[in-house]
This record gives sequence, structure tokens and C-alpha cells, in this order.
Amino acid sequence: MDFINNWISGYDINPPLDKYLSVTLTIIFVTVVCVIANFITKQIVIRIITRILKRHNYKWGNILLERKVFRKLSHIVPAIIIFRFAVTYPSYQDLIEKAAITYVIIVSLSVINSLLNVINDIYQTYEISKSRPIKGYIQVAKIVILTFGVILVIATLIGESPLILLSGFGALSAVFMLVFKDSILGLVAGVQLSSNDMVRVGDWIEMPKYGADGDIIDISLNTVKVQNWDKTITTIPSYALISDSFKNWRGMQTSGGRRIKRALFFDTTSIQFCSEEMIERFKHIQLLTDYINERGKEIEAFNKRMHINRENPVNGRALTNIGVFRAYVTNYLKHHSGINQDMTLMVRQLAPTENGIPLEVYAFTNDVNWSFYESVQSDIFDHLFAVAPEFGLRIFQNPTGNDLKGVVERITHKNELRKQED
Repeated sequence: MDFINNWISGYDINPPLDKYLSVTLTIIFVTVVCVIANFITKQIVIRIITRILKRHNYKWGNILLERKVFRKLSHIVPAIIIFRFAVTYPSYQDLIEKAAITYVIIVSLSVINSLLNVINDIYQTYEISKSRPIKGYIQVAKIVILTFGVILVIATLIGESPLILLSGFGALSAVFMLVFKDSILGLVAGVQLSSNDMVRVGDWIEMPKYGADGDIIDISLNTVKVQNWDKTITTIPSYALISDSFKNWRGMQTSGGRRIKRALFFDTTSIQFCSEEMIERFKHIQLLTDYINERGKEIEAFNKRMHINRENPVNGRALTNIGVFRAYVTNYLKHHSGINQDMTLMVRQLAPTENGIPLEVYAFTNDVNWSFYESVQSDIFDHLFAVAPEFGLRIFQNPTGNDLKGVVERITHKNELRKQED
């Protein structure tokens, strides 16, 4: 400033004018210095840092560059220069210094925010992040840092100590509790969800109350995002996963098998004892040959030992068509390439209902993929529906319009025959 004043005074300029001219030139000089410093920082220093990080291919380095941490940090340089030159304007020194400090605080908050994002991004590269997400904690840290940053900015502008503002924080705690109610509930829920390993990113959950049925794609402080199977996104409050019930399919996905639990309903009037002709026919079914031979010998030996008269089929033990069919289905599942043979496998008869006798297939596929599961299940029941008539069994089905039409046609035909006979 003294150099500029002495230089201007050498040109014999009017005193009021030389004062304004010296101030203008000083502002221009400071601006030029700030621009040069900013240029050097961004175009030289940051480029050197970028090349070093890319050359060594540091994972965290690439994330720092993506989050523009160094670029944001470079904005502090001009603010420091302006702060140092504030003494050249005694009348406005205090105001300029406050403005520069405020700008530095704001830039620092932005840098810290980016660094916290970097920490979260680096953490997500590890497998543990799926079971122990820290995004909620990062958001809490951001809120706390932002709160203290705002207090520092206000304290700087009014020229008071931040401790004075913090002393009134207790009186405002009730207001903060109300304003940040969801964040506080979300923080507590996040701790419980994480510590109990209740949900992870990638888990398939069902929560009918919120219309959620799909994979978790994000867990944050306040919300859990679920991408449903129709590709819509459902947002669930984090604390709802603690207070309400939901189903997590992770256990099924990690078990290596997905359950098939479906029943066939048979008309009870189609169930009968197996005749000799039926038994001979069943022996030619590869999956039943051993069963028919072994079961036949066992039944025959029992009836002889008990001196049972088999002239009446009610006496003693005998094979039934539904029992043989049940054995066939069991053997069919044991030889199916899509069924997990190390998990529960059974074909059981349930209590009769108004729709007939249910024969339930209870087994697990050896792949949890949805399309594979549906394909295997459909293939199994396609086969069972087609093969059931070979055992003399009728699948139960409520009468349709076509069935009623056939009955009417048969009655009409009989009436016409009677008229012709008369």
C-alpha cells in the first residue's frame, strides 16, 4: 500500500483522487494475486496430486478425486490472501477479516462433508459394509459438524465467543429434539439394525404395511429404500423396521435352497385299491418297479402271517392308487436335477377338504434364483398333472360352464332317444 501511494504521489495527482486510485489499484493487485494463487493451486498443484494418485492407482485416491476434495480445498487460498491484506484497509479491516474467516469456515465445512462422503465410499468397498452400513452415522456426524459450523459463523459475524452461543444450546434442546425427531429415531434404529444384523443392503424384505417387496438398495439415517420387483422404489422410515414386523428372505438366499410347498387336490371318489392289472402296469414304471416289488412282498407276507382272507379286498393290507402315486412323486423328486437332496423332501397327505384330498409336495430347489425356482416348480407340477390319470386319479376342479353344458347336452340326448323309442 505504501509502495502504491508513493508511486502515485510522484505523478502530482489531486489528493482526493490519488487516495481512491491507490485503493482501486490495491484491490486490483489483491484480485490478481488471488487469481494467480488460485490458478497455481488448481492447474499445477492439484494436477500434480491427481497424476500421482492415478499413477499409483490408489483406490482411496480416486475417490478423493471424484469427490473433488482438493478442488474444494483450493478455495481457502484466496481467502487467506484476502485475510492477510485486510490490514491495508484499516477502516474495513475488521469486516474483511470476518468475511474471510466466514468464507474459510464455509469452505472447511464443504471439505469435511466431502471427506465424510469419501470415508463412506471407501467403507462401502469392503464386504462388511453390507452387514454394517455406516451411512447413518456419517449423516449424524454431518449434522453435528454443520451445527457447530453455523455456530462458528454466527459467532464470527457478531464478534462473540462461540461458547456464549453454546451456553444457550441447552435452552434450545427441546426445539432441536422436535426438529430432529426423525433423525434421532433413525439413529437409534440404525444402531439396533446394525448391531442385531437385521437388514443389509441387498436383502430381500417384505413389509406389506408399506407396500414393500424387494431388495434393499440403500440404508440411511432416516430411511431405508427398497426396490420392489416391479422396479418401483418404496421408502420406509428406519425406525419402522424396529417398531413393525417385516420378513427378511436372507436366510433362504444363504441356505442354498428355496422351498416348494404346493398341493394337488384329488377327487375322493377316484381313490381305490389297486387291482392286479394296475399293479402289473405300475411295475413297468421305472421309478416304481423296486417299490412295487418290495411293497408287494411285504404286504403278501403280512397277510399270510395274519391268515387274512383276501377274497374281499377290505380284509388285510393292500396297495391304493393314491399311495402308489405318492411313492411315485417321492421317487420323482429324488431323481429331479433341480431339487436339493440335502434338505427336507417329502410328499404328504393333508386333511380332506371340500375340494378333495390334498397331496402336498414339500421340497427345496437347489438354486434360490427366482426364475429357476418358478421353472422347476412349474415343470414338476406340469408332470404331476399329466401323470395323475395314469394312476386312476382325478384332479379336483370346480364345475365350469363347459361341464354344465356337457351335462345338459347328455340329458337332452337321452330325452331324444326316449322319444324315438316311444
